[in-house]
Order: sequence, then C-alpha cells, then structure tokens
Amino acid sequence: MTHFFETDLALLRGMTPARLSLLQSELGLFTYGDLIQYYPFRYEDRTAIYPIDQITEQLEHSQFIGRIRYKEKIGQGPKQRLVAQCCDETGCIELVWFQGIKWLEKTLTPGVDYLFYGKPTSFNGQIQITHPEMEVYKGKANNDTYFHPVYSLTEKLRKKYIDSKLIAQLQKNLLQVAFPYIRETLPTEIIQQFKLISKQEALYHIHLPQSENWLRQAKRRLKFEELFYNQLRLIKQNLVRKTAFPGQVFSSAALLTNFYQNHMPFELTGAQKKVIREIFHDMKSGQQMNRLLQGDVGSGKTIVAFIAMLLAIDNGTQACLMAPTEILADQHFQGLKKLADLLNIRIAKLTGSTKKKDRQILHEELASGQMQILVGTHAIFEDVVQFHNLGLCIIDEQHRFGVAQRAKLWDKNKKTHPHVMVMTATPIPRTLAMTLYGDLDISIIDELPAGRKAIQTIHRYDSHRLQVFGFIQNEINKGRQVYIVYPLIEESEKMDFKDLMDGFESISRAFPEVPIGILHGKMKAADKDFEMARFVKNETKIMVATTVIEVGVNVPNATIMIIESAERFGLAQLHQLRGRVGRGAEQSYCILMTDYKLSADTKKRIETMVRTNNGFEIAEVDLQLRGPGDLGGTRQSGAVDLMIADLAKDGEILKVARETAHKILEEDPQLIEPKHQMIREQVVHQRKDTTNWAKIS
Repeated sequence: MTHFFETDLALLRGMTPARLSLLQSELGLFTYGDLIQYYPFRYEDRTAIYPIDQITEQLEHSQFIGRIRYKEKIGQGPKQRLVAQCCDETGCIELVWFQGIKWLEKTLTPGVDYLFYGKPTSFNGQIQITHPEMEVYKGKANNDTYFHPVYSLTEKLRKKYIDSKLIAQLQKNLLQVAFPYIRETLPTEIIQQFKLISKQEALYHIHLPQSENWLRQAKRRLKFEELFYNQLRLIKQNLVRKTAFPGQVFSSAALLTNFYQNHMPFELTGAQKKVIREIFHDMKSGQQMNRLLQGDVGSGKTIVAFIAMLLAIDNGTQACLMAPTEILADQHFQGLKKLADLLNIRIAKLTGSTKKKDRQILHEELASGQMQILVGTHAIFEDVVQFHNLGLCIIDEQHRFGVAQRAKLWDKNKKTHPHVMVMTATPIPRTLAMTLYGDLDISIIDELPAGRKAIQTIHRYDSHRLQVFGFIQNEINKGRQVYIVYPLIEESEKMDFKDLMDGFESISRAFPEVPIGILHGKMKAADKDFEMARFVKNETKIMVATTVIEVGVNVPNATIMIIESAERFGLAQLHQLRGRVGRGAEQSYCILMTDYKLSADTKKRIETMVRTNNGFEIAEVDLQLRGPGDLGGTRQSGAVDLMIADLAKDGEILKVARETAHKILEEDPQLIEPKHQMIREQVVHQRKDTTNWAKIS
C-alpha cells in the first residue's frame, strides 16, 4: 500500500497536467511528501495595511486599500502601458501596468475597494507602484492579511503564471487532506523539554502562518528536528565505526621520544601539542581512528602528520600520505624526507611521473615492509600498490578525493583497517564542520608557529596601479618574489584568458629587466611543473598565474601576492591565495586590486580580508555571505542537504540538537529502548542510501 505522502501530486485538488509537468521538471516535486517539504525561503508581512499618504519609496513593500479614480492607456505598441490613479481618504497613488492591459481594463472597476500590494518607487517626484498584486477587498476577516510565504521559483514557472500565491494555495489544499496523516516524529520528552510545537502545527504554520509567533515556532520546531536527525545519523556512524572496526593498538612511543629529544626542529605550539595528544589517545585506544585535522595555511599540520607517522612506524606498521596534486605531493615528500633521514626512516614518493623501473623496486619494498613511509598522489590507489602492514593513512585536502577512492586505501590492510587522518587547510566554520564531518572526530590547530609575521593585507583600486608597481619593484630589489593572480571562471574562459595575457604583457612592459613566469590551466602538466620549478629556484621573480596556484607549493621567498579583480573571488579563495605568501621570516603582503564599483557583499569580503588573517573567522563570514553551498566540497555522509535549517544562522539550534542526539546515543546506542521507538522508526524511514560509507572517512 502506498504511504499517504508517496501519493502522486497529480491527485491533488488544483493540480492540472501542465502545472504538474512544470513542478516536476523545474522543482523536482512529484509526491505529496515532496510538496509539503518544499518550504518558503522568506515571508512577506501582509499584516500591516498603510494609509496611502504614509507610503514612501523607503518601504520594501506596502499594502493598502483604495479605489480606482481613473485609468488610461498611454503609448503605442510594446511601450504601451496602463496608468491608474488609486485613492483612499488620505491621498492618491499612481499604479502602472505594462502587461495584461486588456484584462485589467475590463477588470478594474471604479467604486470598488481593492487590496493592493507592491514595491513603491519614485518617478518624476511621484510615488508609484508597477504591477501591484491586487484582489477585491472583502473586509479584514475574509482577506489573507497575514504573512505570505515566498517560494523559490524559476523564470519558466513565472512565465506560466506559477507563482508563490499558487504554490501557497496548493499547500493549503494539501494540508486540508494531509492533516490526519502527519505523524509525530519527535518523542514527547524532547517536545516538552524544548517547548516545541507539534509536527502538524509546524507544517501548517510554515506554509500558512497565522502570526509572527506561530511562524517563529514552526521554524524552530522543523529546524530542530532536521538538525537532530542529521546529527543523530552522523554520531551513530561514528559510534558504530568505533565498535565495529577495531584499530591497531599503537602504545610504544620510543621513536617519538627520540625525535622530540634529539631532532625536533622547533618548539611546537600549544595547539599542535593538544592535537598530538588527541591522535595518540585514538591510536592506543584499540578503536580505529577517523580524525579530521583542520589547520589554517602555515599552522604546522605537516609536523603533526610526521609525528603521527612515527607512532605508526614505532609499532611495526607503515604510513602513507596522499595529496591531490604532484606539486603538493612533492612538497610534502621534500619536507618529510629531511625529518625521516634524521631517524633513518625509509621514505619514498609515488606519483604518475614515477618511472616504471623505480616503481617496481618501490612496490617490492612496500610489500616486504622495508619502505616505511609512502607519499604520493592517486597512484597509491592502484591495486599493484600493496603494503606489508599499513597502519596509518593521511589524506591531505580530502574533499578532492572521491569516497570510493578512499575506500580502496582503507582496504590496503585486510586484517585491521588503518587509522585515518584527514587534513585540510580550508578552515571550516564550527556549524558546518559538525554537519559535514559530524562522523569524524575533529582536531583544530588554531595558532600559528612563533616568529611568523602576520601577512599585511591592503586594498587598492585600479587607479593606484603605478604605486603598486613601485612597491613590487622595491621588494624585487630586496631579492623577494611576487605572485600576480588573475581570476579564471569557466563560463568566460576566453575573456579571462585574454585578461591574463593582457596582464602578462603589461607586467612585462612595467618590469622589462625582471624574469617573469606564467602559469594557467591550458598549459600541459610538464610545462606547469617547469614554470613552477623555475619560480621555486628563484629563476623567475614574478609569477603571473590563474588560481592554479591556490593550493600548492611553498616558496618562502615569495612575499607579495597581488590579486587582480579581487571582487570576482570568494572569501575562502582569497584567503587560500593569500596563504601562498607569508611562509618565510620576512614580512609578506597581500594586495587586493578592485574596480571602484563594489557591491555590499564584495565590500564586506574585502573589509574582512583586510581586517583579519584568522581563517576560521573568515570562514564564518563566508558562510553568512554565501550560505553553506559547497563550502566543504563534495561529501558522502552528512552532506549539507538541509531543507530548512541555515547553518549560517542556526548554530545554537545545531549545538542543542547535537547534544541531545549525543546524550540519547550514549544511553542507548542501538535505539532499542521503548521510549526511543519513534526515533528508531524515523531513522529507518530516512535511510535512503544503502551503501555503508560509515567506515570511510
């Protein structure tokens, strides 16, 4: 038997075949369940009715009651419009229509009270409203003067007269028949504890709110429920993983002690020490580690990764580190090799460029256990790469790897799955991290090593270019190097490529004596590596590039990052680009070049970049400006598929929902107690994906 909410939308009163086809193709709405969970994204306050003399262009929208005093057609052909004067006892306002003129001429009747709603604007010193919504006013009790829901629509829907008003009417028709079938999805205990309204009331008032208070209560109830089940699923995955998948016990730390006492290159920060304690606790617990290590650019994640590797090696296992690009893999290898050599640890690199002869030797040494650390790219996934006893997998910038690929790494040790540590230099806001990575334990390095100078960020308009060129010349005279980055957006690739080449030519003219390199996505991999290698060796002083250098090499001598058309970049990208400099002891600078005309959001982005270097603060602002979108990259479990909760604004609800879910699962991990029956049924009902990715980071 079909569940009520799986009923085809074709059976809903008011649904025509044409409407159904459009709702399916444009909004993906097929069933009663799809429609009732298609929530408004904002509401218009229709509770206030203004006297006409109080309507000003400062009002976002206004609603008023008036009678048509006169109407006339003005102009010819496509420019023809209908203009009417509408009055109440306080004054008059002009109404203008460019479409539906014939129908309006017949419909608009003098002497009848109409309820109008629209955006007031000023034209020739007179207030007017273009294309107002209108209906005959039947008195306060009969007109819908409440909070009107506004739904996300497409241009195609609007052209076919499917607007928010129609969707609200369809929701009303649905709610009339659906009410008896809306079952409660939260236990009475939780509802009472947090003073939540019922699921029936919440669904009714989210679509047809009778007051501001009812709307607020409906939002709070639905957001809590959504976040509660989201967090319950993630925490349950984590608990299941810890009980179902034991980890190798790494209790010996002799090698680590030797490294600390005799070879440690610098004093660790308090944040690094805290993270190492968390990792060591996981590794000796007997449970398989799945930890996300978040740290801003330059916070010292690599040394933490090496220390985790020492724990693995000291306990008779091997470690591997995977990076998304050859440049990044090589950078990790060079850094780790210096440290590994001090302790006579065998380390190798495996990428697409590794020669066949070298691969064979490497494969043999890995299989025999002689090779203790392997650093590489996707090449590590190949079946031919077999470890003797892989104890630790470290994945850098994990959002660049697919889930199935990571599962292959996991299976490199058939007996006991390796411990997994995922590293990212993309700071993720706390609320987003809980939702994206709620099934991982999270460690954060939130302080920079001592002696690092904060990068100075400066905003300059295009008219200041000569001063900026003078500054670049001074830094080059001191022996420093410079990045100049141009935006590259696929839709306008030709135009962007032209911008890059024009920029390269103007830089070449401005600095005729200076060796300049160029780097962009259309170049072959070998040419990119060649250009980057020249810059690393200080053979070129200026690198003109697109964002291909966003995640990449470490050039301590590069002290200036110029970002052209900075208004075209997102905050996270600007911060990542800035992180390419500031890697040495010298003072570094990031200069954001923009046009004079900037939107409010762009001004906020630029102001944030100039004000702070704190990646987590920047990520919070980015989340508020952009919404969760794809901030965390593609993600298999706990992806941000939220229908009503807003991670930028609902941090407090998320925190309470997570704590509640945690408490329940600690008390009853399998949800078998009678009082948790409703939660168990809801979890089963929501489980759409049968693939168990829970054991993969």
